[in-house]
Amino acid sequence: MKTLKNVLALLIICTIAVSCGGEKKKEEDASSKVKIKSAESSKSDENIANIVITADDLMKFNTNEIKVKAGQKVKLTLRHLGKLDKNVMGHNVVILNLGADLGAFAAKAATEKENDYIPAGTQDVLVHTKMIGGGETTSIEFTAPEAGVYDFLCSFPAHFALMNGKFIVE
Repeated sequence: MKTLKNVLALLIICTIAVSCGGEKKKEEDASSKVKIKSAESSKSDENIANIVITADDLMKFNTNEIKVKAGQKVKLTLRHLGKLDKNVMGHNVVILNLGADLGAFAAKAATEKENDYIPAGTQDVLVHTKMIGGGETTSIEFTAPEAGVYDFLCSFPAHFALMNGKFIVE
């Protein structure tokens, strides 16, 4: 019950934060539509999926779906297009293992500031980028796991409600 209250409180905070965006939000929405293609695997090397995800100060990823092939090498790059510091508006990409509970993970992650909001010793995380602030970029490389639909999110407190999606391995 306490977890449910925490999740609801986070959702309310996120809704208020997003509703304060005003006209700038409309501009961001238009540019986000163009950027969605960047989350697709590039075909420059059939053996490597080059995925680029952007995030901003309005708590949005440019995509909510990533597709790769099982066993494929993946280079995942996160670019924070905003201006705010990582302590205020930090972003990361966390891909959870199959069967992990997104809400429960996010609630636990919110208490782990000293570990960049990644719970120590968790078995829920497949891979994650480091937490970055505005203007920063980070990349990770890994081999795509077995076929399935995996959740991904930003683990900064309250961000998961708006910043999440599916990592689809075919």
